[in-house]
Amino acid sequence: MTKTLLLSPQRLRVAEVLFWTALAGSFFLLPDHLTLMSQVLIFGLFAVSLDMALGYAGILTVGHAAFFGAGAYTAGLLARHGWGEPFSGLLAALLLCAALGYALSYLVVRGSDLARLMITIGVCVLLAELVNRLSGVTGGTDGLQGMQVWPVLGLFEFDLFGRTAFGYAFVVVLAMFLLVRLVLRSPFGLALRGIHDSRKRMLAVGSPVDARLRMAYAFSAAVAGVAGALLAQTTQFVGIESIGFNRSAEVLIILVLGGTGRLYGGMVGAIVYMLVHDWFADMNPQYWMFWLGIFLIAAVMLGRGGIMGVLSRRVRVQESGR
Repeated sequence: MTKTLLLSPQRLRVAEVLFWTALAGSFFLLPDHLTLMSQVLIFGLFAVSLDMALGYAGILTVGHAAFFGAGAYTAGLLARHGWGEPFSGLLAALLLCAALGYALSYLVVRGSDLARLMITIGVCVLLAELVNRLSGVTGGTDGLQGMQVWPVLGLFEFDLFGRTAFGYAFVVVLAMFLLVRLVLRSPFGLALRGIHDSRKRMLAVGSPVDARLRMAYAFSAAVAGVAGALLAQTTQFVGIESIGFNRSAEVLIILVLGGTGRLYGGMVGAIVYMLVHDWFADMNPQYWMFWLGIFLIAAVMLGRGGIMGVLSRRVRVQESGR
């Protein structure tokens, strides 16, 4: 019989602080891998955005790269055409992707799960083809180049070692993560959980189910757009793969690996996936995808509910007053 560890809410908060402190500490502990750690943070935020739609609201989507890519191209085009201020680029990506997500939500929310799959895949493929056709603007398959991102706060220039990129990505990802957590712990977030568990029951108590799902989808799209803009700004390049279906499949793998419907599932999944991905690529450059596939199959077979699902069965949070 597996023994369960009880954690008090205070110790859980300490564990959260240690988690983010460890990520921040990679600035000093992994100075030669700051570019990789920046991407870990960014893809973690991307997976968190997908989790809000899939794990919390129950909206089956496999085309979330549409918003990630839209955010990347928004920030990239602004920087290429003379406006490289980082935070306003993030804001522009957030607003555009929120509007795009809300507009598409009228198609996504009304359909069945199968219809949602087809619609989200179709939107992702259409946007990727549009980017490819508009090669004079987007760079097409060669990617968007010539970006000039200004120093963060006018003080910290982006360097080749990735120090500024890591610090900038860490602060933005942490701020967005805290915002997502605030939303999910609000009455709106609790309503999303109720809809995910029983849509009919929420309708019976008079909850505006479709309106809440549309807002959740728009918010998740906005967060995905910020993640895409972050990647564009820290690498100063936008590739067409950022908006393709393969990117959607990759972030879905990250989320399933970490655990859906878990606040930290996307972040933990990104850490494990990106580090294992990098390790296999270094270990066996020719057949690394074979070993990565074996790892993913084993992880899903042995860890029901992802990494956070396994942890939730081993660790329980002690209720206050007990």
